[in-house]
Amino acid sequence: MTKIEQAFQLFDAYNQQDPSTIMWDGKHYPSEYFYAIQLYEWVKKLNPEASEPLLLASRCQHIGRWEIDRKTYPEGRVGYLTWRNDQSHFHARKATEILQSVGYDADIIARVNEIVLKKRLKTDTEVQTMEDALCLVFLSFQYDDLIKKHAEEKMINILQKTWAKMSEEGRKVALSLSYSDVGQMLLNKALNAAG
Repeated sequence: MTKIEQAFQLFDAYNQQDPSTIMWDGKHYPSEYFYAIQLYEWVKKLNPEASEPLLLASRCQHIGRWEIDRKTYPEGRVGYLTWRNDQSHFHARKATEILQSVGYDADIIARVNEIVLKKRLKTDTEVQTMEDALCLVFLSFQYDDLIKKHAEEKMINILQKTWAKMSEEGRKVALSLSYSDVGQMLLNKALNAAG
């Protein structure tokens, strides 16, 4: 096996430990394993020439996410942002351990960490590709579930924030996706309100 194949195998095995599951096409998958595979697939669609560090980062972006529970942080925006920041650094550390174990050099590991930590979003094209792919995974697989949990105003706000993170190319792809009737209506409202 190549190093990248070994790393993927270890990332996947780790994410397959996620106790929460998602049902897709009649099958149950560990949630973070499922989302990591979808993120990897979106990155390849958005950038067929994706570099090795970008491909590696896509497969470990949220590795072990279930291990740091949001409920252990205070309610509200500050608690949420602290949790997100702690999560990102945890993912980078876990990715580093695995990449070192299969023999990657420090330069590649540092680059994977830059992408995982989303450094220089909007100016680093690979980090932006990752952000676009994350947004597309959300819109493809998590959006409808979130609609059931939140009021219309909150969903419109979430969609506007999602849109703001994406590149023009990412937005074009997002507009080409198939949405539920409610999902399409909310997206239309969010984009019209944003001007």
